Amino acid sequence: MKRKKLVWFLRIVAAAILLQTLFFKFSGAEESVYIFSKLGMEPYGRIGSGIAELIAAILILIPKTTWMGALLACGIMSGAILSHLFVLGIAVENDGGLLFVLALIVLLSCIELINLSRNNFFNLLKAK
Repeated sequence: MKRKKLVWFLRIVAAAILLQTLFFKFSGAEESVYIFSKLGMEPYGRIGSGIAELIAAILILIPKTTWMGALLACGIMSGAILSHLFVLGIAVENDGGLLFVLALIVLLSCIELINLSRNNFFNLLKAK
């Protein structure tokens, strides 16, 4: 029972963070436009990453597809973290590093979700 609660907690944390950022990406918020302009990916990178994050969040919340969403989110968050480390800096537009920390939380939550649902992944590999 504790495992099931942990899985749901991790799902909700990861999906909530992913979904919360969508408003800023899709509305063209100043900070989002700044980030993707600095990365040379405005507006397509901003909109594309928002769509990918929406898909990942939905997959994470569906028990049978949690591992797929977590895998997708790991890829997205790895890109975000690397962008912070090599291009943007940890703190962006005086956010005190909040976006960086949120990306780390999603990444770590999703790594644990993949670990906890590894049997689903391995069963898919065995299916013929």
